[in-house]
Amino acid sequence: FSKHVALFSTLKARLGERTRTSRNEEATMSSINTNIAAMTALQALNQTNKETLVTQNRIATGLRVNDASDNAAYWSIATTMRSDRQALSTVSDALGLGAATVDVAVQGMEGAIKLSSDIKAKLVAARQPGVDRAKIQTEITQLQDSLRSVVATSTFSGQNWLATDSTSATLTRTLVSSFSRDGAGAIEIGVIEVNVAGNSNPDGPGTMLIDTGGAGDGILDLTRTATNSGDFTVLELDISALTDGADDLQDLEDFITGVDAAITSMTNAATNLGAVKSRIDLQKGFADSLMDAIDTGIGQLVDADMNEESTRLQALQVRQQLGIQALALANQSSQSILSLFR
Repeated sequence: FSKHVALFSTLKARLGERTRTSRNEEATMSSINTNIAAMTALQALNQTNKETLVTQNRIATGLRVNDASDNAAYWSIATTMRSDRQALSTVSDALGLGAATVDVAVQGMEGAIKLSSDIKAKLVAARQPGVDRAKIQTEITQLQDSLRSVVATSTFSGQNWLATDSTSATLTRTLVSSFSRDGAGAIEIGVIEVNVAGNSNPDGPGTMLIDTGGAGDGILDLTRTATNSGDFTVLELDISALTDGADDLQDLEDFITGVDAAITSMTNAATNLGAVKSRIDLQKGFADSLMDAIDTGIGQLVDADMNEESTRLQALQVRQQLGIQALALANQSSQSILSLFR
């Protein structure tokens, strides 16, 4: 029995060895129709080429998410953020235009205050008995004409906040100040409102110095009253006929009081304009900072890490060269078959 067991074991071992030899022969079988080694090397080389192309595109564009196929979620978020960033850029430009409009109005207001102060100084000089008031009126008339010119030319981008028609539909000027999007995606446009109305402004003196509609609601053409000469305005007062009489001297004092009241109203209006200018500057600074933050956020989502990509490209280039050599060696193996037929 033990002899039979030993014989059976020997036969089984020889059969296993023969099976392994057959499998090795099948694995190393040479064929002119199917080159398994070349096919494997080609697949590896193609994969390396694809990865190299992706890396080269990232290096060329600087983006790891260049279109929706790279990462649909990141691409969608970045596209929306780019659109909002462009809108904010427009808001920043609009604020710049608004700031320029306010600057022009402020310069015009300051010029009007200076000219009105000169008129008041001339009136104070005319209060002195014995002076030639006709000659002083000549100077005042020139100052009044300059005052009209300053107000009329304080225009920027077709807007004049100093010479306004009070009969128009609205005396409120609006400046685009912000662009925002809530969590639901709804868009909201913020504005800065400036009431340019003159004496009728319930919140205080507006910027209107001359009412071009003829209603006399501007600060300079607002009707005031002299005790003996009747109604007058800063732009129309005339002292050429006044004498040293008590009534005329009282009218001179009323003229001085009226011009001084106009200067006070213009000073308050200039203060309001200065506050508007400060708010515009703050909004513009915030819009610029917000654009920088959006640019940073977009970069975090879609920008490529150039250090990483350059390192990956070098590794892929080595893999590509090795793949080409491996494919060349695999193709050469089939050439050995020719030697069998020599």
